[in-house]
Amino acid sequence: MVKICCIGAGYVGGPTMAVIALKCPAIEVVVVDISEQRIAGWNSERLPIYEPGLDDVVRQCRGRNLFFSTEVHRHVEDADIVFVSVNTPTKTCGLGAGKAADLTYWESAARMIADVSRSDKIVVEKSTVPVKTAEAIEKILVHNSRGVRYQILSNPEFLAEGTAIQDLFAPDRVLIGGRETPEGRAAVKALKDVYAQWVPDERIITTNLWSAELSKLAANAFLAQRISSVNAISALCEATGADVTQVAHSVGKDARIGPRFLSASVGFGGSCFQKDILNLVYICECYGLPEVAGYWREVIRINDYQKSRFVNRVVSSMFNTVAGKKVAVLGFAFKKDTGDTRETPAIDVCKGLLGDKAVVSIYDPQVTGEQVSRDLAMNKFDWDHPRHLQPLSDTDLAKQVGMAADAYEAARDAHAVCILTEWNEFRSLDYKRMFDAMHKPAFIFDGRNVVDVAKLREIGFVVYSIGKPLDDWLKDMPAVA
Repeated sequence: MVKICCIGAGYVGGPTMAVIALKCPAIEVVVVDISEQRIAGWNSERLPIYEPGLDDVVRQCRGRNLFFSTEVHRHVEDADIVFVSVNTPTKTCGLGAGKAADLTYWESAARMIADVSRSDKIVVEKSTVPVKTAEAIEKILVHNSRGVRYQILSNPEFLAEGTAIQDLFAPDRVLIGGRETPEGRAAVKALKDVYAQWVPDERIITTNLWSAELSKLAANAFLAQRISSVNAISALCEATGADVTQVAHSVGKDARIGPRFLSASVGFGGSCFQKDILNLVYICECYGLPEVAGYWREVIRINDYQKSRFVNRVVSSMFNTVAGKKVAVLGFAFKKDTGDTRETPAIDVCKGLLGDKAVVSIYDPQVTGEQVSRDLAMNKFDWDHPRHLQPLSDTDLAKQVGMAADAYEAARDAHAVCILTEWNEFRSLDYKRMFDAMHKPAFIFDGRNVVDVAKLREIGFVVYSIGKPLDDWLKDMPAVA
């Protein structure tokens, strides 16, 4: 039996290993993590992350050939293939601060693998890492090998949260990068044989190490660039009276462009897009490519602009102040069908509203009040560190933020509603009931274009929807407060 160990039981490691265990019953898969709380969650009936279909996969395999453990050293020592899926946060100090990836946890994992290994191993990069990371990890392992031979592979993940299990069952592609040596090719084949048990051969791409590492950064940069492009157009649509949904539909009909990732919104979030683009910017700067770095930096700037533009629209529309006014925030996760709040636009929007002394009431079907408090109290990039290194909640801030049991409770006695996540349930709410319970004039600021604007205006709402023709109330209001 081939034995696989994955270091890191997070959003990537947990679901990926669960699907490998399901599809490869002859392989023993162990996911290890130093966090006892997280491992206890994976061994419970309430998993530590929400992902449609994940519960069923784990339930089928756990205790059979899928195990979750805090005995990191023992299982790494026993494994034939070691996946490393640890945090690679953006550096907050020192060389490359604010852009470069902090590889502290990766280096610690590599040194631990070298310390405990007694047999040859294939070490697989699963975390998103800078180009040439494999080379650095290889040096650590080789210089501490004590006769053990290692092959380093890059196997980046291309999962979309909310559809991760579906993406793992039927991936667009599986990318494996390795050394172009006999030993490297043998290691690539060993990992390819794992995926080949359910992924068609033509969807398994093999490359050299550096191409695989860069492909992950480039893919996320391209996707984020599309979102920032349509968001930039959304600002122009509001200024001219065009409808961004119609523009995006028309543009997406061009076969060379396609319709995906052309939905205007309050901005992109998630653990990868911003971090990977900043990493790409830093790499470009290091290789003497300032024009290329500047191009990708603008993708981040447009995203930040979109979030601040949304907050400015809220404040300026409500008589240029939200001080003491209750604002209902519907949705805090960075997208629907996940409980993930990493880099969610809702953080910046809520901080902007709180900075103007608003009283914020939040409802999200998958995000807890504790997580919201932590997110609002954290400094930039703190979220990508282990939980015990994250700051505690700010009690003063917590007084301005409340969690509601449902959307109606959030909106009761509110002056405005901000929709920040495209949860399906927000499309079918009883907005008349909501309107009747709010102060007048009642505002809805739709940051995800999920509501029927015409119907809400008939009810009596003043409606702002990203990139849509402006409500008469808003036409004379400045876009910047």
